[in-house]
Amino acid sequence: MHALQYEITLPADYDMGIVRDRVARRGHLLDDWDGLGLKAYLIRERGRRGSPVNAYAPFYLWNTVDGMNAFLWGGGFQGIVDDFGRPSARQWTGLAYEEGAGGQPLFAVRREQQLPPDGLLADLAGDAMGGARRLAGRDGVLLAAAAVDTSRWELVTFSLWDQEPAGTEGDVFEVLHLSAPGRDRIRRGRRW
Repeated sequence: MHALQYEITLPADYDMGIVRDRVARRGHLLDDWDGLGLKAYLIRERGRRGSPVNAYAPFYLWNTVDGMNAFLWGGGFQGIVDDFGRPSARQWTGLAYEEGAGGQPLFAVRREQQLPPDGLLADLAGDAMGGARRLAGRDGVLLAAAAVDTSRWELVTFSLWDQEPAGTEGDVFEVLHLSAPGRDRIRRGRRW
């Protein structure tokens, strides 16, 4: 599993209805993308749920590197580049994935944190795996994933919720659409 996200920060007075319309028209295009576990089409709106910005920030969990590369280099990502310019696309190596009992995703939470500079790497990864499992067990959580950027030793935890998240740390996004052609093939649990 590989995680990928780009976040396009938009002007404070940007009409987020434009992004909502774009997703309504084009979101289905990845509903059967080969190698994609899931793509959550996410937005943040300035002044809502603690967001200081307007942003469009899709989050992906890829089952295969080939699928991700086909998206980035084979045409899918070009639509973003054509409409918004070329954003930085962050990537993380998957550590854990867990399913929860939640229903239709309405919100997502992304939490980023630096891993401590000391301690055994296996223990840090095990802690991330346990955190994803506990998060997936919370009421309203559809799924939780943990991944790491080893260039920064930064952990990202991503979760989808069927209700407004309460008592969790991180950036809260609204889910506009979920493409999940390979969600059932994302391997559960530990990734090493």
